[in-house]
Amino acid sequence: MTRLILALAFAGLAFTGCESLKGPQAIAELKLEAPALFSTARSGQNKRISTGWLAEFGDRRMSSLVDEALKHNLDLRAAGFRLRAAREGTIIGGAARKPTVSASTGYRRSGGENFATTEGYSLSLNASWEPDLWGRLRNVELASRADYASALADFRGARLSLAANTARAWCNLVTAEQQLTLAERTVRSYQKALPVVERRYRAQTLRAVDVQFARNNIANAERTLRARQLSRADAARALEVLLGRYPAATIASSSELPNLSENVPAGLPSQLLARRPDLEAARADLYASAQRAESARKDLLPSLTLSGGLSNGASGIRRAFDPNFLIYSAAASLAQTFYRGGALSARARAALEQNRAALTDYASTALVAFREVESAIDADHSLREQEIFLEAEVQQSSLAEKRALNDITLGIEGASFLEYLEAQRRAENARAALIRLRNLRLQNRIDLHLALGGDFSTRAR
Repeated sequence: MTRLILALAFAGLAFTGCESLKGPQAIAELKLEAPALFSTARSGQNKRISTGWLAEFGDRRMSSLVDEALKHNLDLRAAGFRLRAAREGTIIGGAARKPTVSASTGYRRSGGENFATTEGYSLSLNASWEPDLWGRLRNVELASRADYASALADFRGARLSLAANTARAWCNLVTAEQQLTLAERTVRSYQKALPVVERRYRAQTLRAVDVQFARNNIANAERTLRARQLSRADAARALEVLLGRYPAATIASSSELPNLSENVPAGLPSQLLARRPDLEAARADLYASAQRAESARKDLLPSLTLSGGLSNGASGIRRAFDPNFLIYSAAASLAQTFYRGGALSARARAALEQNRAALTDYASTALVAFREVESAIDADHSLREQEIFLEAEVQQSSLAEKRALNDITLGIEGASFLEYLEAQRRAENARAALIRLRNLRLQNRIDLHLALGGDFSTRAR
């Protein structure tokens, strides 16, 4: 990975150290088939990259919800329409290399009180074409194709982000469900302990303040229960919006979080990052800016325009459409703009600077990608170790809670109700923390796949 960063930095020095444009030579020419690419954005290898990583979590419900979101999410549907609009741009970009044909008709009538009325009809057909002497128009067309490639990468990125966000929302919903279940169990536990405390108080082995503490715990647990009910409803609505459903908080949840079936493989190849949609878009933007800079530079050269036309003007309808009366013309013009207040040169220089900015943006995007992957991998190791210690904490605090309650119930001398309250608090906090930590591990693994741009093995073609 360090070698790739050094190579990227070297490439940046090569770009900025030369006045001539390197973009078109540095990146292979894009050959795009717009309709085919749009369909492949949702199938085949692109589909494996965007959703294949879900199999790692072993949760069929989560996978089915992601599929539903990809079909019905309104934001993704809007992104699809924008992609179709960008696809039309490839036609617009290539139109300048083709002839322009226009036709017109006319009708004229004149006369007066002392003059005979005359009518005239006209029909004309005109065509013009600019031969691409220097390849300027081809640069424009290639730039438009690169724009579409960037839009396609953005669409794939939207699909990947939606899949990740849906998976996150599902994990959050299950987490909220587990926290709600824990809160309900805590309320029952506190309610079960209250009669014991009251009985020991009547037996004069506990004080009145202990009864107040027990009742206070129940009130606090009830309040926590209401808060977690609200959190569960909010998590359900967030998921329903991603699915394109009305946010009624009625979606059913699971009682178990997804499982991570494997650890992060050691030695992940840095080439996996090449499939990241934002990096693909940045590469396409870099190529497009290079082509536009080339086009702006060639705009300083002479241009040749060929034009021709057919026309027929006649005083009668029959003669207006008679081929014998057609008149044709043909012309060629060679134009060279010598001075326009420095606008053309400035535009060429501005395009070159835009190309350099695109290169810098690409390098910055790549560094951010490396940071996200490295951070997610480090977090995965740390969270896995934290879970081990937290499981031990839950086990020990649960044992302490049971023994403290048992001591109070049996009236063992020296048993402290405050000690039991502390054991309860620690046990509840540890259980809630374990639920959150397991969700955090899942969220981090999802972030890792998002940072990698897919699973651990499928590479970009």
